Amino acid sequence: MNVLDMPLPVIGEEPLPAQEESNTQARQQNSRDYWDWVFCLAIVGGLAFLIFASFHDSLFRPVWLAAEHHRWGKLMVRPSVLWMTMGASLLVFRTIFWFRYRPFAAATMEEAPQLTVIIPAYNEGPMVLKSVESVATALYPHQRLEIFVVDDGSTDDTWVHIQRAAARYPHLVTAVRQPKNAGKRAALARGFERARGEVIVTLDSDSVVESDALLAITGPFRDPKIGAVAGKVEVYNRRNGVIPRMLHVQYILSFDLMRAVESSYGTVYCCPGALTAYRTSVVRRVLPAWMQQTFLGSRCTFGEDRAMTNMVLAQGYDTVYQRTAQVRTVVPENYMKMCKMFLRWDRSYVREEINFMRIVWKRPLVPRIISVWERITSNLRYPVNYLTLILVGSLAYTRPGMIPRLLLAIGVVSLFNMIYYLRSEPSKDFLYGVLYGYFSFFLMFWIFPYAVLTVRAKGWLTR
Repeated sequence: MNVLDMPLPVIGEEPLPAQEESNTQARQQNSRDYWDWVFCLAIVGGLAFLIFASFHDSLFRPVWLAAEHHRWGKLMVRPSVLWMTMGASLLVFRTIFWFRYRPFAAATMEEAPQLTVIIPAYNEGPMVLKSVESVATALYPHQRLEIFVVDDGSTDDTWVHIQRAAARYPHLVTAVRQPKNAGKRAALARGFERARGEVIVTLDSDSVVESDALLAITGPFRDPKIGAVAGKVEVYNRRNGVIPRMLHVQYILSFDLMRAVESSYGTVYCCPGALTAYRTSVVRRVLPAWMQQTFLGSRCTFGEDRAMTNMVLAQGYDTVYQRTAQVRTVVPENYMKMCKMFLRWDRSYVREEINFMRIVWKRPLVPRIISVWERITSNLRYPVNYLTLILVGSLAYTRPGMIPRLLLAIGVVSLFNMIYYLRSEPSKDFLYGVLYGYFSFFLMFWIFPYAVLTVRAKGWLTR
């Protein structure tokens, strides 16, 4: 059709707003479907390349050959090949369910349940006020919302900012002060005990929610089988240096990939403290056991989010992920603080992985099979990674020519993972994800072994 054949517009006649919105949504869906196919082909092609390069005379093959001639090389290489095979099958599974994931419909203003938001704080300073304000000004009916802000014995001006928030929103905010620092778990318990809502949301005091996050995170509770909902966590201070940029990429992968996949079979393993919603009746049922939890004879104080998630699953409820419930959280900006954060996470990871393997048998058959397979395959990465690290150190000494290939291999694998990131967030920041691959391999390898050795330690480890 040329220009002369095109129908002339009717003056004064405009498309109806509903039509425009429908057309826009259709175009967005078509665009999304197109890019889904592009990313799917990229993932399949990338996976095929990695398999080809691993077993042919290309990128990885010389490394395997060099290792085979090493004194302990065969002992190191063969488990690595086995794990790569298992990991490839797990990656295919995750990719399929990653594409299938869809967020739940958000609650409407009319049906929004009675909601309690609990914000525990310790030495947070002015950031706690921003956190409270983000909740108080969010889209949610105020007559069905209450906010508890618990100061866990802070030694700075955190209490001043909490009082300021309570004065600014007197009908919403209740300020609670612990006489001394008792840990995040104890601070949350103060709010759990006083909550009147049908749903309880926990929010870290260094985090701010998007305006529609509360309605989004309460939507899944229409399903009576759901006991907890994990929100999507992004980095608040992502522009403040290389470390926050790297962590932002990892957060996107952790939530939009890993938790989206876990949500597909109703078993999100960790609903994060930064933003999670719980069914209040379930919390009340497990609260005494959660407060009195011990591990190897030591009282558990940190890792409260993973522990509560496990207890919700043990009660027979599903845990899911809601991508549209977004929160931005402050992350460490230097190496030592980042190590403290990961050390805290890894300690609770060790403890709660053991606990999960005890309760997984209570899950329905399909989630049970998937979970056992997924956790075993995922956890095998630790011995394989450390064997690889030993191999790298040995080859660097005996065959220094292998070092560039090993460095390239890390970069290629990291770049492949960035395909998943780019589907969620098309940004040149994916380069920081590649950088994180090297950063993690060479500078953070010590954290997990140290966490295992100090798993009984206590403390927030946030400052």
